[in-house]
Amino acid sequence: MNEGFHAVDAAGMLDAGRRFAENLQSGDVVALDGDLGAGKTQFCKGLAAGLGSEDAVTSPTFSLVQEYRSGRLPLHHFDWYRLETSDEVLRLGWDDYLDEPGIVVVEWASKFPELLPRGSYCMSFEILADSSRRVAVSRT
Repeated sequence: MNEGFHAVDAAGMLDAGRRFAENLQSGDVVALDGDLGAGKTQFCKGLAAGLGSEDAVTSPTFSLVQEYRSGRLPLHHFDWYRLETSDEVLRLGWDDYLDEPGIVVVEWASKFPELLPRGSYCMSFEILADSSRRVAVSRT
């Protein structure tokens, strides 16, 4: 798979997340990368909404992981931005989350690519000159 999408604004990023969530199944891992402000958290808000969650989605930059359980599948939302080593990720219970039912989403996933399971969705967010966003999607 080598696909992607373009979002003109925040509403477009939310919509892209909603549509992407339609085909997700329990056990899927979605790895997000891109500069600060590129739309990763906005996309996660759309994913949660697409899964039927009514929870308020926020960036887990300081909490490191947020859980949203009100949708058709639980959503486990990680942010590896502040982490220095893969051991820190493992101490958060990473392997346990991978074994739980639900979807795992990771912002700043390229920091520890060795922790991503085979078959993960990899999404690269890019801010374009006109302030819109281009997102490339592939699978490992």
